[in-house]
Amino acid sequence: MHRYLLHNGDIRETSELLLSPGQVGFLNGWGVFSTLRVSNRVLFAFDRHYRRMEHDARLLNVPFEIAPDALRELLLGLVEANNADNATLRVAIVRNRGGVFEGAHIARDADLVAFTADLTDWGEGVRLTYVPNGRFGASPFAGVKVTSWAQNLTLYEQAHQRGFDEVILLNEAGQVSECTSANVFAIQDDTVWTPPLNTSGCLPGVTRAILLEEIRASGLAISEREFGPSELEESDQVFITSTTRDLLPVLSVDEMPLHQNRRALAILQQAFSAYRESYTALHTKRQESLAV
Repeated sequence: MHRYLLHNGDIRETSELLLSPGQVGFLNGWGVFSTLRVSNRVLFAFDRHYRRMEHDARLLNVPFEIAPDALRELLLGLVEANNADNATLRVAIVRNRGGVFEGAHIARDADLVAFTADLTDWGEGVRLTYVPNGRFGASPFAGVKVTSWAQNLTLYEQAHQRGFDEVILLNEAGQVSECTSANVFAIQDDTVWTPPLNTSGCLPGVTRAILLEEIRASGLAISEREFGPSELEESDQVFITSTTRDLLPVLSVDEMPLHQNRRALAILQQAFSAYRESYTALHTKRQESLAV
């Protein structure tokens, strides 16, 4: 984590004590968050992150009253304070009131907290392991990015203790859902699949959405469909996506090497990188014009 964080409208030192035990969201994980990529001081795909947070906050009864332009301005102030031109940014809206143990003298219905950190080098690929019943696709809260993240952190930590990098979470039907913090894609010939939102229980990742909705790669069809471990293992290539990882190959699952036919993946990686470069250039010009 970098030196400064954003607490509501203020830039503060990360060493400052800013929270109260009576803020119920911090004790109960009652909040929503998103992780953004800062690309040359541009908040990449900001509008998509904002819309997802707004949707999830409404579903969880978390007060979310800040307008997108106002939030963008505050986050860019944090980026400037930390000189975080190319970095990872985490932003959360945390509910403060509700329940038996709400503290006295809580001034706000919710707190806005954000911080930045260096980008992570994820290496050449990841080694995964399966977790049965790791997601419940039929849950009304499936796919919500809530700050109650302890189960994901525990599974991620256990995977590392066993020598793996991440996990593939299977849903109640035994189908592939997602990783703890990434979506899963499989390539077979010229077709690219990812589990569907409405049945798999996976989170609607922003990188996932960009691949489905924005990327047009010649000769490749990208779509949603259900698939299980056996189809995944027979694929020409498996990769995971997230804001921090971009498109990262899966090398093995439960120590079984997977096929590494990188042709289609290379096409997708190039197309995604070009999309981000174009987005960054466009929004750099917009930010410069607003600053004049």
